[in-house]
Amino acid sequence: MKQAGASRPVHDHHQQQPIRPPQAQHSQTHASASSSGTAYRPSQAQAHHHQWQQQPQQHQQPPQASSAGGLDVGKYDGGFERDEKRGRRTLNAGAADALAVDSSDAGRAHRPTKTWRLKDFDIGRGLGKGRFGRVYIAKTKAAPHFILALKCLYKKEIVEERLEHQIRREVEIQMNLRHPHILRLHGYFHDEGRLFLMVEFAGKGEFYKYMSNLPGRRFPEPTAAKYIAQMTDALQYLHTKNVIHRDIKPENLLMGLNGELKISDFGWSVHAPGNRRSTMCGTLDYLPPEMIDRQKHGKAVDIWALGVLTYEFVVGDAPFSAEDGGRTYARISSVDLQFPSRLSAEVCDLIKRLLRKAPESRLPLAKVLTHPWIVKYDPEAAARASGRTL
Repeated sequence: MKQAGASRPVHDHHQQQPIRPPQAQHSQTHASASSSGTAYRPSQAQAHHHQWQQQPQQHQQPPQASSAGGLDVGKYDGGFERDEKRGRRTLNAGAADALAVDSSDAGRAHRPTKTWRLKDFDIGRGLGKGRFGRVYIAKTKAAPHFILALKCLYKKEIVEERLEHQIRREVEIQMNLRHPHILRLHGYFHDEGRLFLMVEFAGKGEFYKYMSNLPGRRFPEPTAAKYIAQMTDALQYLHTKNVIHRDIKPENLLMGLNGELKISDFGWSVHAPGNRRSTMCGTLDYLPPEMIDRQKHGKAVDIWALGVLTYEFVVGDAPFSAEDGGRTYARISSVDLQFPSRLSAEVCDLIKRLLRKAPESRLPLAKVLTHPWIVKYDPEAAARASGRTL
């Protein structure tokens, strides 16, 4: 999903057009959800049942949800009502069936405890408007009044762009994730033509915009190390769930109310236990050599992306950037890695260990958290990750 302010090219050799919707222009971006590829096979809706299925939702928002407290959600502009006709277009039976989100095998133990409707929320200020709908900050009317971001997607337009399977898979993956550095999808509800996603509110907005306003677009090494520790923790969690993200980059990160990082876009992710993928996807600057060479790939693609992210955090640019795509491809394939002299030996060592051409040679995520550069600035990172309830 292209984020506000993002300019990196996205490539997919199976399609002529990018398969993710343009991102709404707002201070917080959210996954509308999916995994590219079909290794993860959720249960299919019956042919005669052409509605979105209710996913697990709770009466009370989980701990990650933001309590309303004294937060002012702002003034609502009536956008949902103005767009109501837009969402009422008729879907053909096949498209509606493809959009029918059902519970995955992993989530069947959980059953809905509440059916949500738009009238259950006080809608506040708009967080953004995009090609497929709108995003608003919202507050639950019933006590204890939680704040979340409410994202509306229009089914007809999703179908027209052939994104229904992608969104279905992304929703099913993200509904089962519980981690402080992964944006929470609390649940969803729908009407005839619209899907409403109930997403954790990341109060400090888009990380990419924050980073872009820094001098040199880079962080001091102590700050970068803490952020990389958070990302490593989140990726470790995803990999234990057999989820490969495949599109880690600054544009796909949000900042929580306390400034913590949260992975927000699962548009390229895939749930693939025991499988290796062959789809080329993601942002050019972050593609690993095995994707450049169109080889099958696994979880190590996320380790490579972590290395690129580390480099960009401390340098201010991606390590293999070049004047054109062909040159970037060549630099990635040959791992043409160069470091500014101002960087510490420790961070250079970590980046080199992450950006190895052979996937099996890349530093495992558990060892990233015990690397001297991380330990120097965030000595408790490994202990936090090991104590995490998976």
